[in-house]
Amino acid sequence: MAVAIGVAIAALLGLLLFVWLRQEALIFFPQRLAADHPFELPDVEEVRIAVEGTMLSALHLKLPDPKGVVFYLHGNAGNLAGWFVDTQTYRAANLDLFMIDYRGYGKSGGRIRSEAQLHDDVAAAWEAVAHRYRGLRKIVCGRSLGTALAVRLAARIQPDLTVLVSPFWSMAELARLHYPMLPSRLLRYPLKTFEDIGAIANPVLLIHGGRDRLIPLTHSVRLLSVCRDARLVRIDAGSHNDVQEFASYRSAIAHAFGQVQRN
Repeated sequence: MAVAIGVAIAALLGLLLFVWLRQEALIFFPQRLAADHPFELPDVEEVRIAVEGTMLSALHLKLPDPKGVVFYLHGNAGNLAGWFVDTQTYRAANLDLFMIDYRGYGKSGGRIRSEAQLHDDVAAAWEAVAHRYRGLRKIVCGRSLGTALAVRLAARIQPDLTVLVSPFWSMAELARLHYPMLPSRLLRYPLKTFEDIGAIANPVLLIHGGRDRLIPLTHSVRLLSVCRDARLVRIDAGSHNDVQEFASYRSAIAHAFGQVQRN
């Protein structure tokens, strides 16, 4: 019996150590792109951004006389080839679009090692493009994982609008939902969206699918309660991966972009 208990404890400790050391594999699902992969998109420039120890890949939709820019932080899977697809929305609003791939995604080098590194990379990417939009409208947009990064940046730079699609209260809340047996103290990526969102002074638009099983709608409802100036658009039939396909999503985005330009 003592031997069996000892083996069980050793196995549990081994599992906890694995989770501590390799939790990036549970959170991030990057897909690489070949260095010569072509992004053949009209008016879109491929950009390289220097960050500590490596370079990030970014795409920049540049319109002739834009009203401003949407700085977009995508979700935890894929790369720019799959995320930088709906440029018509931004063209219709006469807004440039700037989007990065995180470390290890697409053509970006290196790998993600900490939450602080993620936030530092996002800040460096913003600084690389911000000078171009002095005096113009600034919108920060995040989707899923990117929402936690977006609110940290928005709390610092105070854009005219922050758009959060399928946001989450914190990574600890998601971990309790999907990995209830794991101690929250093991989490090296707390990503406390709720702490930063309250510091955003300008309007925040939350969009969430009513059938989202990965990040339940309740996360947006809770975030709404700690925002200064926020609106929640619920896409009742939308799930985590298809919410952008609904007309109500597109109309909410178009309306919000239009409001920013009129204010």
